[in-house]
Parts: sequence; structure tokens; C-alpha cells
Amino acid sequence: MSEKRQLALMFAPYALGALLLFIAPALYSLSLSLYDADLLTESRFIGFGNFAELAGDELFHEVLWRSALFVAIAVPLRLFVAVGLALLLFRVRAGRTAAFLPSVVPDAAWAAVWIFLLNPVYGPLNWLLGLVGIAPVSWFSSGWAAFFAIILMLAFTVGEAFIVALAARQELPEELYDVARLEGARPWYVLRAVTLPLMAPVLALLATRDVAVSLQATFTATYLLTDGGPDRATLLLPIYSFDMGFELLRYGYASAMMLLGFLGCLALGVAQWFVVKRWRLGLSH
Repeated sequence: MSEKRQLALMFAPYALGALLLFIAPALYSLSLSLYDADLLTESRFIGFGNFAELAGDELFHEVLWRSALFVAIAVPLRLFVAVGLALLLFRVRAGRTAAFLPSVVPDAAWAAVWIFLLNPVYGPLNWLLGLVGIAPVSWFSSGWAAFFAIILMLAFTVGEAFIVALAARQELPEELYDVARLEGARPWYVLRAVTLPLMAPVLALLATRDVAVSLQATFTATYLLTDGGPDRATLLLPIYSFDMGFELLRYGYASAMMLLGFLGCLALGVAQWFVVKRWRLGLSH
């Protein structure tokens, strides 16, 4: 058997799984966005009617703004935690498993843990705040508190980004650090002038990936902890589309909403690819 045939046979299960679990549902959702569909009565083709309605939907605009704000805060925080852990544990094996562990805990179980941690009456987090003289926070009944509670909860699930950042740090040539030590360079200067610039392409890739992950990962946590409340403070794009599709049975409208989210992530990915390509060309010259 030829090498190409072996590779094709090895790739076939993955390709079949991707077709059945990702590509086919995505194409169906794309077509559904052009219909007024509730899956109970006959669907009616309306073209770009759903998108036109989205353009005038003030609640959608509010959700979009809040989702963008969430990404603007959560992505840098998650990236900071992942890269910080990777640099701290670069030469130390102990603790790597603990850094990755929250990412493999089921979302429902992770949400249950944080329901306990953020309990306004006996939660450990409010107890710690009390030790430094800060009044207890009503995490689930105050709008901004609930918003930041979701961000805080997701800041610990950075296992994949931690592994990638750790691998990127391990690939950096140690000769550069030997020269820096001989020159007496301070650690913060080495971090700013050597480590972070060399890791920049990987960090850009992680940031782009985390935009999509941060939005998707919010669904289970937000649905179980706040269900978009209080007063729509945690009503992000996944929850709003879920409500439209599975509670109001407006599947076409919900599909149009998520298609716009997908196109936004795609545009960000393409922009990131051009930036990294330009950066590599600059290095080659």
C-alpha cells in the first residue's frame, strides 16, 4: 500500500467526522438563516430578511456590544494567565497538571463549583474579600458583578492556551538567554525584548482562537449561573441566539445571528493570518 493511500485511510475517519459533525450542520444553518423557520410549520423563504431584521434589532445591538466588551476583557485576561503560567512553570514540572486541570472539568461541574465559590452568604470568595475590609458582593443579583463573575470563572480554563504557550517558550533558543545573562540584562527587560517578541506569532494565534472560544465557552456557565440576567447584564450572543432558537422557535433568526458571529471570527482569523505573514516576511528580510 502506497504512503498516500495510507495517509488517506488515516485521514478518512477525521474527514467523515468533520463532515457529519461540523460541515453539514454549518451548511444547514447557513441555509436556515434565509428562511422564516420554526421547524413546526412549513418554512418560508425570506432571503436576507432575517439579516435586515437584525440590523434594526436594538436588543441584538446591545447583546453585540456586551459580547464585544466581554471579549475585550476576557481574552487579554485569559492570555495573560496562560502565558504567565507557561513562563512561571517553564523550568518547573510541578504544577503543570493543576494549571491544565480546570479545562478538562465538565462545564456543568465547573459552573457548580463557582456557584459555591461565589455564594453571597457562605462563599469563600466573599469571605476573602471580608478579610481585607471589602463588603460582600452579590455576584448573581448585581449586573456588573455577574458579568465579571463569568469572566473570572473562565479565566481559569486556559489549559489549551497554557500548553501552546509552554511549547512556544520551550522552542525559543537558550543561546539568547545565555547572552542576556552575560550582559547582565534584567529579567523584565529580557521578557519585554526577547521572550514576548519571539512568542508574538503564537500569542496572536492564541488571541484569535480565544475570541471564538471565549464566546462559545460562556454558554454553559452563563446559562446555569445567570441565564442572561440580572437585567440582561450577562445576555451574550450564545444565550440570545439560544433563546431565539429554542425558546421562541425562531431558528432562522437565530441562525442568521450566529452566522454573523462566525463571519466576524473568520474576518479576525484572516486578519491575523496576514499580520503573522507580514511579520515573518519582515524577519526574513
